[in-house]
Amino acid sequence: MKAFISVDMEGMPYIVSPEHLSLKKALYNEARKIMTRITKCVCEELHNNGFTEVLIADSHGPMVNLLIEELPDYAQVVRGFPRTTSMVSLIEECNVAIFLGYHAKFGTRRAVMDHTYSGASIRYIKVNGIEVSELLLNSYVAGHYGIPVILVAGDEKLIEDDVKKYLPWVEYVVLKRSIGRYSAVSRSIRAIENELRSKVRTACRNLKDTKVLRTEYPIDLEIRLLNSAYADTAELIPGIVRVDGLTIRYRAKDIIEAYKIMELIALSAAGTRAVISGIIFP
Repeated sequence: MKAFISVDMEGMPYIVSPEHLSLKKALYNEARKIMTRITKCVCEELHNNGFTEVLIADSHGPMVNLLIEELPDYAQVVRGFPRTTSMVSLIEECNVAIFLGYHAKFGTRRAVMDHTYSGASIRYIKVNGIEVSELLLNSYVAGHYGIPVILVAGDEKLIEDDVKKYLPWVEYVVLKRSIGRYSAVSRSIRAIENELRSKVRTACRNLKDTKVLRTEYPIDLEIRLLNSAYADTAELIPGIVRVDGLTIRYRAKDIIEAYKIMELIALSAAGTRAVISGIIFP
C-alpha cells in the first residue's frame, strides 16, 4: 500500500505571518520545521498501519520547503515547480490521499492567508459552477484516478466550509483556529500530533467505507483574475473565452486538463507581472 501526502504551509499550526512563507523571510525556518514535523508524524502513523511507502508532494510556494533529512527512509518526496498537476503530482501512483496544512479559499472571513492557488493573480476558480478551494480542486484530481481522500488537516474555516460540506466521510484535524488573515490560535504541537495519529489510525481502519469525490465531465472552468492584464494574457491561450475584464472560461475534457489550464493561467499572470515591473522582457 502506498499513501500520497500533499503538504501546504498556510494551514499549518502557528503559521500566521508572510514572514513564515518565503525562502528569504525571517520566520521561514520556523515554518519549515513545523511543516516537516507534522508531515513526519503522519508518515510514521501511516507506516505503523500498513503503508509500506509514502509519497510526499511538497506543495507550497517553490515547493522545496520540507527538511528532507528529517523524513523517514520509506518516504519519497516530490519537489520543485512547475510540475504537472502541481500540488498533486504523481497522486495516480498511490492508493489513498492525505492533505496537510491546507487553507481556506480566497475571500474567506477569519482564515489565515486565504487564497486560491495563486494569491497574487486569482480571485476565484469555479469548476462546474462551484467555487473551489485548493482542497476541493485537488480532491477532484484524486477522484479522477479513483483515489479516496482519507484525512485533511488544516485551518478551521477550511474544515467548516469544504470538508464537512463536500467530504463529510473524511477524517479531519483542525490545526488552528484563525482570528483574522494574520492571526490564529493553535494548540500545543504534541496535542496536534496525538490527534493526527489517532485520526490516521481511524482512517486506516475505515478504508473500505471511504468514498471518492468526483465531478462531472466535461469541465466548465471559470477563473476570475485580480488584474485585467492577466486576463489579457490568458486570452491568448487557445480555447479561452473572455467573459469580462477579469473573467475567463475554458471547456476542459476532464479535471486534469482543467488543472493544467489553471496552472498555465497562473504562470502567465506571473510572467505578465514580471514584464510590467521591468524584471523581464519578452
